[in-house]
Amino acid sequence: MATQLIKRVTSSSPHLLLSHRSKTTSSQYVASRFRDATFEKFMDHYKNLLKVISIQDLILANPSNNPPSVSVDFLNRLSQKLHLNRGATAFLRKYPRIFEIYYDPALSKPCCKLTPTAMQISKDESAAINDTHPLVIDRLTRLLSMSLSKTLPLRAIFKVWRELGLPDDFEDSILSQNPHLFNILDAHEPNTHLIRLVTTPSHEKLTAAVENWRITECCKDDCSVDRTEMRFSFKHGYPPSMKLKKNLRAKVKEWQKLPYTGPYEEFTSIKKRSKTGVMEIEKRAVAIVHEFLSLTVEKTVEVEKISHFRKWFGIDLNVRDLFLDHPGMFYLSTKGKRHTVFLREGYERGCLIEPNPVYVVRRKLLDLVILGRRGLRSDDYKLSSSESEEDDDDLEETENDQGNVS
Repeated sequence: MATQLIKRVTSSSPHLLLSHRSKTTSSQYVASRFRDATFEKFMDHYKNLLKVISIQDLILANPSNNPPSVSVDFLNRLSQKLHLNRGATAFLRKYPRIFEIYYDPALSKPCCKLTPTAMQISKDESAAINDTHPLVIDRLTRLLSMSLSKTLPLRAIFKVWRELGLPDDFEDSILSQNPHLFNILDAHEPNTHLIRLVTTPSHEKLTAAVENWRITECCKDDCSVDRTEMRFSFKHGYPPSMKLKKNLRAKVKEWQKLPYTGPYEEFTSIKKRSKTGVMEIEKRAVAIVHEFLSLTVEKTVEVEKISHFRKWFGIDLNVRDLFLDHPGMFYLSTKGKRHTVFLREGYERGCLIEPNPVYVVRRKLLDLVILGRRGLRSDDYKLSSSESEEDDDDLEETENDQGNVS
């Protein structure tokens, strides 16, 4: 279903998907989307996890300090950039299981370091990533194989290095160590480098995640779907509160049957701008972003980050609207002053259905975020004041402050 095709999805959100996109702005389209309570509740904690990770990275970026630390004054100066509405000190005190504030006599100022538990989680994550180097190489190979030129800008890879589970020194540990697979080139722009795939695997050797799902579904004894209809189908799932109209179900069924060029297949631009041609181009774009999300550790990524790959993948569509057009496959959240997309089929009740070693370790840090100060003495710190920061985030959350993300 191309952007222009779907009129409505739910009776509760009549403007979620519109047939005439020219009559509504992109920000209005985002604001009118269906809210999934499960993902929104998860994002309440996940948005704070992202802030925690940003501070953690700043602390670990100072290994010369023993232990690695950063001054609280420095973090307070970065409060706006880190989206810490009440300042760094209040935020750090919300998570005493992760951060420890202490006075450094050498600097004559308060500093912040990771607790032993948080430091161990960081080490465990690095170990898990190092143990999965073959998988990391496979992810990079697949990502480059989806590019029309089998080339991607290095800066785009840097944008999603954490999402792909890459080691922080992947240039040396992955790219330089595998010259038979990857080649780093100078781009035409100053200080810009490209990564090129030296040998392109045939698309028969690269099976997309959706293909594995189709095989599994067809092999089930109770499979009630015609196997010929499964050839171009994607898994769809909707929350119980999302009521689909009959005409939309029919359009989804027709869209499922529509042939398309797979993410690893050679693609030649369809010049004929017919209705069918537009839908085929759109379905190929859906297949690429679906595969992209399947390659990530947590089956989620910021829309802004994936947009950096749009031109290289040959996607001539607004990526954010693409996610909104397919609420049965993707869920878009705007919490935390960012647009985050989730692969629906990867999650159940806020947890990854098929956890991997890196995700398992990262989940431990999220669990500490969820715990907060629970079960600990607040001492002279007013817990209610700090915990209200989460409410402030929601009050300041705007559905359209991101502008148009292409």
